[in-house]
Amino acid sequence: MSHPFITRIQYRADALSAETIFLMTGGAMFAAEAFSPHETLAAALIAHAADGDDGSHDLAHILRVFRNAMRIHAGEGGDGRVLVASVLLHDCVAIEKNSPQRAKASALAAEKASAILAELGWSGADIEAAAHAITAHSFSAGVAPQTLEAKILQDADRLDAIGMIGVARCFYIAGRLGSGLYDPFDPAAADRPLDDKRYAIDHFQTKLFKLAEGFQTETGRRLAAARDKSLRDFLSEFMDEI
Repeated sequence: MSHPFITRIQYRADALSAETIFLMTGGAMFAAEAFSPHETLAAALIAHAADGDDGSHDLAHILRVFRNAMRIHAGEGGDGRVLVASVLLHDCVAIEKNSPQRAKASALAAEKASAILAELGWSGADIEAAAHAITAHSFSAGVAPQTLEAKILQDADRLDAIGMIGVARCFYIAGRLGSGLYDPFDPAAADRPLDDKRYAIDHFQTKLFKLAEGFQTETGRRLAAARDKSLRDFLSEFMDEI
């Protein structure tokens, strides 16, 4: 069955992203249905959810993170309203991966999200909870999650960075930034330092293989173990082929 995102978007060969067209053609309300049972909150926030044209942080990413978060939430509990708002707004400020400002992206997103939620009449405590979750979700920020909602969001977002989706996103970002696939003379970096800015495959060692160790919830750790194995199996097959 096709996703509601795909069936209602009319793609055009111009500079507009699919998400932009989708929202311009009144798709926000329809897209909110994908965030059941939180359609009302999603309808209020989805227009802010994805910033920029990065296909690894688009509405499809937001929906995957939401589904991950709901699976973890079902096993771990927490405030669903705060969690869903955090999911929807965690990437509301886009900063490119190779930007020196990258580590500030989640803090800037938390600031923007706080203003959005204040306009919706949220209490200060709930805004603070959502802002903390958004700030702490980022690997680059290095902020430890202190609440259950923050732990769930971090786990849900990191699940999207490993497994087969993680592989796809790794190569997408490498292409976007102009990196090569691998060093043809030393792909495993046996006699050179790892450099994931030059070679996509190096990113497996510099970051992706480290993610499964840092999951915050028991449910998240269980899901991460399976995806981490897929990630490692992929790299093994890739190295065998080259």
